[in-house]
Amino acid sequence: MKVSISRFEKDGKITLQESAGMAIVTLYRPRYKNAMTVNMWKELARIGKRIMDNPKTKVVVLRGAGEEFTTGSDLKEFNQMSLGEVNQAFVLIEETLSTFEQLPLPTVAVINGHALGAGFQLALACDLRIGTPSAKMGMPIGRLGITISRKFTQRIYDLLGPSRTKELVYTGRLLDSEECYQLGLLNYLLKKEENVDRFVVTLAKQIAEQ
Repeated sequence: MKVSISRFEKDGKITLQESAGMAIVTLYRPRYKNAMTVNMWKELARIGKRIMDNPKTKVVVLRGAGEEFTTGSDLKEFNQMSLGEVNQAFVLIEETLSTFEQLPLPTVAVINGHALGAGFQLALACDLRIGTPSAKMGMPIGRLGITISRKFTQRIYDLLGPSRTKELVYTGRLLDSEECYQLGLLNYLLKKEENVDRFVVTLAKQIAEQ
């Protein structure tokens, strides 16, 4: 087993664990609901590009530590940026999303708790999504005065179609785990008593064997 850890200010870190044909990427910033700083987005892109350096890796698993996936970008950090810096941050975030979207390997996101905004997009950038009963997904950024990019909208559109996409974007409401599963945002919805780690490993092995 090979483990690498990238640490950041304000208790943030991202780990990459490579074992048994799997690359498991974990976002860790629990005090802030795993909200991502610009440096964390930059490092996540770098990790995504590094994954292909290991020819033994067959499946990529992306998850958040603790009780959250990620609530997206750190809005407090955005409030301290100039408009130009914010625009550059959005370019970086899209680069990170595209890195995972374009990986020539199956990618699986594990949604435990919130996947919001750019965190929602990160989940949609993966091929498959596993949800727990606490999963909540959505794009509640309109109230912040942020215009959603065409690529952000397209990811939602590809799964939900035009009407559902408009509703989700216009209202900013959050979808609970059952609704996410019914709409196809989640491929699997685990029961409360199911072990998430065991399910993920079993699914990843099944995928790798194909």
